Amino acid sequence: MNAAVLNSTAAGRVGVLMGGVSSEREVSLRSGKAVLAALTRGGVDAVGIDLTSDWVAQIRDAGINTAFIALHGTWGEDGCVQGLLEILRIPYTGSGVTASSLCMDKALTKAVLQRAGVKVPVDIPLSVSGPLRYPVFVKPVAEGSSVGLHRVNNQAEWQALGIADVHGWMAEMPVAGVEIAVAVLGGDALPPVEVAPKSGVYDYASKYTAGATQYFCPARLPAETMGLCMQRAEEAVRATGCEGAPRVDIIVSDGGEPVVLEVNTIPGMTETSLLPKSAAAAGMDFDALCMKLLQTASLKSPLDGGGEGRS
Repeated sequence: MNAAVLNSTAAGRVGVLMGGVSSEREVSLRSGKAVLAALTRGGVDAVGIDLTSDWVAQIRDAGINTAFIALHGTWGEDGCVQGLLEILRIPYTGSGVTASSLCMDKALTKAVLQRAGVKVPVDIPLSVSGPLRYPVFVKPVAEGSSVGLHRVNNQAEWQALGIADVHGWMAEMPVAGVEIAVAVLGGDALPPVEVAPKSGVYDYASKYTAGATQYFCPARLPAETMGLCMQRAEEAVRATGCEGAPRVDIIVSDGGEPVVLEVNTIPGMTETSLLPKSAAAAGMDFDALCMKLLQTASLKSPLDGGGEGRS
């Protein structure tokens, strides 16, 4: 275990970091408010911090001893706020600087997973004139919550996107099968959630519009396949050095092979989010999940003798 892991009674004043400046700000606010309410119900001295301009001043002025990170996207999920908290010597939930930065970059994450023997989608070369073949999924290299995800079936659809500079974008061959999400809490996989978007694509709107997606937990898969998916998720988390409760998104191909799409270091904690659904299927309600995550708060810096990815 990392040094300086806390229990809830030793956490002191807890700041729930939310909001931020990324395209996922509104989702982060919803996650943060839900976490804040849960911690308060659990008797934790918690305060919500909506990070806007001067993050250092806001965090210092709040007088917190521990940070519960409910931020998504740029600055919140990419290692930036994690580095800031390391400098301020404030223990925090979730993954450390390196793992956070890695998983925010989907291309680098794929390279690490491939080296670890984890199956990932096939990359398709992408230029200004379009992808080398169709259909493909086109998405930004460094965004979360499926922001900017598009299925592109032909040249006309590519041109309609209006992407003038493909730097920062990637294209992948679609994988036919069942889409699931496997949360890994403290290194152990929780029951997979099957996501069945009515639109056929699990994009931003499908994720955060009530009723747009059906969820099944546990997923409607054979027990053997389910176990294999949970094993692959744990392998992906170990390979990337993630901590806390990362969520691994997977497509189970028609042949039953799990294909890892990405690793999310700070999953959403909203009413439609997948991590709480997985925890509930494992017998852990939302409040207990938040308390469990708080207990994992730590500093990952070598100054404390810790280190990302250590066990």
